[in-house]
Amino acid sequence: MKTCSAEVILFDFGGVLAEEGFKNGLVAIALRNGLNPEKFLQQAFALTFKRGYVTGRMDEAAFWQALREQTGIKGSDAELRAEILLRFELRPWMIEMVKRLREARVRCAILSDQTNWLNELNEKHDFFRWFDKVFNSYHMGKSKQDPSIFDDVAKALQVAPEQILFIDDSSENIERARNKGLSTILFKDKESFMQELMSFCSFCC
Repeated sequence: MKTCSAEVILFDFGGVLAEEGFKNGLVAIALRNGLNPEKFLQQAFALTFKRGYVTGRMDEAAFWQALREQTGIKGSDAELRAEILLRFELRPWMIEMVKRLREARVRCAILSDQTNWLNELNEKHDFFRWFDKVFNSYHMGKSKQDPSIFDDVAKALQVAPEQILFIDDSSENIERARNKGLSTILFKDKESFMQELMSFCSFCC
């Protein structure tokens, strides 16, 4: 029988299941406006988290307006959001991995520091159907910067934290999850990820 030491595998979205559309899109916006990408990223991420776009306390229109006022970028909301959304490309090999895991009765879920965009991306690509549960910070009212989100997820999934394998491309998120008792994989690239996943679910790689 195919077995996995984790009962639930919890995937980040951008940077794991899909290409990192938010960061890459912001870099494109910065370059198009003649701005320093690193400084622009810092300003955008500060707005996203500190002002609460990622936790649903600020809507998208307010986010873009605040970013324009702080940085001087040009473009309509539609033009700016297009730079982000077109760069969230699902990784087909990851979706195939999820399918194999679920065929082996391993539950799979998403935990993403995302916004209204995650639902819109699902409407376009229909990927929620491959997951048992989707946790979006925008609807939860807290992000992965708040370690208690991992308690909330474990409770919702009705498993102990130790039964969850969490995969993320942020070392800070990985550390917070590990401190809450979750097993973790820091995603760097496909090859190293596959090797690490084998230590939990050898049948899938």
